[in-house]
Amino acid sequence: MTKPTRLTHLSMAEALEGLKAKDFTAVELTRAHIDAIADLRGLNAFITETPDLALEQAAASDARYAKGEAGPLDGLPLGIKDLFCTRGVLTTAASHILDGFVPPYESTVTSNLFRDGAVMLGKLNLDEFAMGSANITSYYGPVVSPWSPGRKIQRDAGTTAAGSELLEGLRQPRPVTEWEWDRRLVPGGSSGGSAASVAARMVMGATGTDTGGSIRQPASFVGIVGIKPTYGRCSRWGIVAFASSLDQAGPMTRTVKDAAIMLRSMAGFDPKDSTSVDLPVPDYTKALTGDIRGLRVGIPKEYRVDGMPAEIERLWQQGMDWLKAAGAVPVEISLPHTKYALPAYYIVAPAEASSNLARYDGVRFGLRVEGKDLKEMYENTRGEGFGAEVRRRILIGTYVLSAGYYDAYYLKAQKVRARIAQDFTSAWDKCDVILTPTAPSTAFAIGDKQDDPIAMYLNDVFTVPANLAGLPGISVPAGLGSDGLPLGLQLLGKPFDEETLFRVAGVIEQAAGPQPLPPVHS
Repeated sequence: MTKPTRLTHLSMAEALEGLKAKDFTAVELTRAHIDAIADLRGLNAFITETPDLALEQAAASDARYAKGEAGPLDGLPLGIKDLFCTRGVLTTAASHILDGFVPPYESTVTSNLFRDGAVMLGKLNLDEFAMGSANITSYYGPVVSPWSPGRKIQRDAGTTAAGSELLEGLRQPRPVTEWEWDRRLVPGGSSGGSAASVAARMVMGATGTDTGGSIRQPASFVGIVGIKPTYGRCSRWGIVAFASSLDQAGPMTRTVKDAAIMLRSMAGFDPKDSTSVDLPVPDYTKALTGDIRGLRVGIPKEYRVDGMPAEIERLWQQGMDWLKAAGAVPVEISLPHTKYALPAYYIVAPAEASSNLARYDGVRFGLRVEGKDLKEMYENTRGEGFGAEVRRRILIGTYVLSAGYYDAYYLKAQKVRARIAQDFTSAWDKCDVILTPTAPSTAFAIGDKQDDPIAMYLNDVFTVPANLAGLPGISVPAGLGSDGLPLGLQLLGKPFDEETLFRVAGVIEQAAGPQPLPPVHS
């Protein structure tokens, strides 16, 4: 392998080959990505950059390569969603209320990644406490999709404080080389910083979390691969909680094989997490055989929602045609309680969020806004520390858990959730994997749905059921919409059967062919 001119355009699998062959060093690979981050700060994908730490970790990787002791991820520069606690590095959950919080401990998922040699480039922007579908609720400002179309203007590098158009909402000065567009698009959410940084080739891969689609929907919006593993496959210990029965960590990468490589390191049993499942973690790359002959692919009729754009329907059919050509067998299935998934989710998730976020009181860590007494200090801290969307969900959650409404709303939503899970259990008698669209549209402009929370919540219509049922799901880039923006196809699988998802996803990726890069690289 000859030394490539653009190290940032390698896949993780290609980079590992190059590092082992000594075509380049981990330090060179890391410096290339640090430079890419500097060039594209206008995307606002990072909250905290850690270049010195990254170069230190990369140098340690080079030493292990020299000794023949390299781990499975050694030297690969990754971004970490700022929901994962990182020892000694600011962790904010994109919220003002966690100002200055530097954890003295490391999340299990990031510990696993660093154990296997990964390099951390920094902490990635997200919707505040992972609550959102567009990455516009962050205290540190919205993330801009690298797919934003229109005129490109590169500004001179300098120091920009809050107030510039692209970085409006940032609370600290930083050196920038900005790109501007006529129309700025959302990268999806809540893992928007993860999605944008992977698509823009700023990082080789990134961690995400998925509570109702927050890995898969942004993956679809920016044309990358994102997998939400089965609930319990990855430890939640050290991840700032949103909704504890729904949250699950997963990788966001450029290719299906990269996702398989990264998930193997992220996953595993953790005694510190009571919801972690003690099962062996396979080598997912071995599932990428391309052989899906005889596999039954379920097509749920309930996912043909009213008003779905014709191009989404065509893409769905194209995906089925690809799988049929590879020997799979289409099977129509019914998931009759699908229409209740979103209402149930937006009762269960806010209820759990209101409980989880009760700990942020200004006493032990993060922001503290004084008042004349303890009660007023609580009120001032939470009122100033939480953004509008987080406050909205706390209020909804507190309401549905309150006396007189618990049975009418929360308990009923949990019963609906059980029916949704049973729908999938019944479907597995007829099929081995389920194929659906990932999102009901391509990416929209920043601000388009900002004042309509219901319209924003509908972005999760295809992804939420898998979270309610605890199932694995993966989004694979499958083409472009009529507006030239990426579209993804989603595969849902049986519990702890991520191997089948990777096998089928690899076939879709191969059939779809190489996908175009976003405009920042055109």
